[in-house]
Formats: sequence, C-alpha cells, structure tokens
Amino acid sequence: MQLEPGIYFAGCFGLKDMIVTKAKRILAVCLLAVLTLASGGAISLRAQVGDISETRRKVKVLVRPQYPELAKKLSLSGLVKIEVTIGPDGKVKRAHTVGGHPVLATEAEKAALQSEFEPGPKETTEIIEFKFSPQ
Repeated sequence: MQLEPGIYFAGCFGLKDMIVTKAKRILAVCLLAVLTLASGGAISLRAQVGDISETRRKVKVLVRPQYPELAKKLSLSGLVKIEVTIGPDGKVKRAHTVGGHPVLATEAEKAALQSEFEPGPKETTEIIEFKFSPQ
C-alpha cells in the first residue's frame, strides 16, 4: 500500500512532534527534581508587618514559621503575605494567604495564627509578610 508523500509526512510528523514534546516535558521535570534535591543550604526567615488598616497594631509576638522539608528539597524562597484579623484583645482570630508559594504559605499561616498584637479598640486587619530565603 502506497501513501501520498504529503499525507504520510504530515501524519508522521504530527505524532512524532507530540511524542518528542512529552518526552521533553518529562525530562525537564526529572532534571528539575534532581537539581533541587542535589542543592541544599541554610535558611533565613524575615518577617515584616504591612498595613492595610487605618489603625496599625504593634506586634507583641511575631512567631517565626518553620521552613517545610519539601521547600528545603526544592530550595524554595520567596515572600508569603498573610492577611490576619486581630481581635480587640490582640489575638489573631483568622489568617489566610493572599500571596506566595503554597508550600511556604501553610507554615506562614500557622505562624501568623500564633502571633500576637497590642490590644486595640476594635477588630482590625493587617498583612504580615514572611520572607523565606536559603542562605
């Protein structure tokens, strides 16, 4: 059975391109995994309090988040922003992530919930920024 050259090549290259593209993606993921596992380093964390409310609360206790094991393996770094709702007594009532890598955000939320602010006349909202960076 003979096929016309144009039809044969178009069909062959379409399938071949698809297979090569998938192979490249798999290779890139494997290479990234090997490189991240091979690299290691010390971690430093810095935290700042940003303002989104009119009455800014002073921080009494800012809990330092733990650096997750997966983040160490992937050598992740970056800024995580957590919005916290603070009760009149200065205790954090709620916290949720408004920006940052999900692997780092979980620990940042836990730390934000344990943090304490100065008491105030009413419930307020603040942004806490945690900077994760390998040293």
